[in-house]
Amino acid sequence: MPATDTRDELLARIAEALERMAPPRVQAPDFEVADAFVWSAVEKRLIPVAKVSRVDMRLLKGVDRARDTLLDNTLRFARGKPANNALLWGARGMGKSSLVKASHATVVETMEREGRPRLKLVEIHREDIETLPTLMSLLRAAPFPFLLFCDDLSFDLADASYKSLKAVLEGGIEGRPENVLFYATSNRRHLLAREMIENERSTAIHAGEAVEEKVSLSDRFGLWLGFHRCSQEEFLAMVTGYAEHLGLKADPETLRREALEWATTRGSRSGRVAWQFIQDLAGRDEG
Repeated sequence: MPATDTRDELLARIAEALERMAPPRVQAPDFEVADAFVWSAVEKRLIPVAKVSRVDMRLLKGVDRARDTLLDNTLRFARGKPANNALLWGARGMGKSSLVKASHATVVETMEREGRPRLKLVEIHREDIETLPTLMSLLRAAPFPFLLFCDDLSFDLADASYKSLKAVLEGGIEGRPENVLFYATSNRRHLLAREMIENERSTAIHAGEAVEEKVSLSDRFGLWLGFHRCSQEEFLAMVTGYAEHLGLKADPETLRREALEWATTRGSRSGRVAWQFIQDLAGRDEG
């Protein structure tokens, strides 16, 4: 009997030691306090965002097809219907991340009218992709649909963190939780620089296989939306839309001339450049 007591005491001490050594349990936040959160990988917690930095859906010009497709996909998911993970790729400054955030806002308003659970937006930073399994376990049991968003996603050749994303999107045993949808933006269609792909393919068979494995990651996104450089007229439509939204009083011809000059000095036409021009114009008017 004494030996049994000694063994039980020893096991109890071992259990206590293991408990102390184990990483702290991830605590789920109160999802009612906000509609958007940022994942802190260091603290292993979701930080509420009181106000999301975004633009109104009506101000996004020149991306009508992508807008309608992404909004429809997001609405279907929020209503509990089948939907695809989405990769928004292409030219910089053309509204990829703005469209994701605007779609979220529109869907939240729709779900509120329909009396459904509000869609929650969760942003994960590119450098924290390896912690996706931990985040997924936190979201899986929550009574809300989640739109998981990673902005400017891409991978270098030596980066193995893509495997965590690949498993979540499709390949893992558990896979993606039914209440989680993943959206990512990238300047690269295959999430890997083209010159890296070509260089590796030309060196060795095994290196080529490694690249093919990374390129296949983009295939896990069922929805691809391409964003291309806008035309001059699309750029001017963006400028006009922003000016009207802010209530700026400007002569149409003067606005057109100055906007084109601004784009020429920047060497680019995009929604971001249009907004930067309008910010400059608004500042001059206030001065």
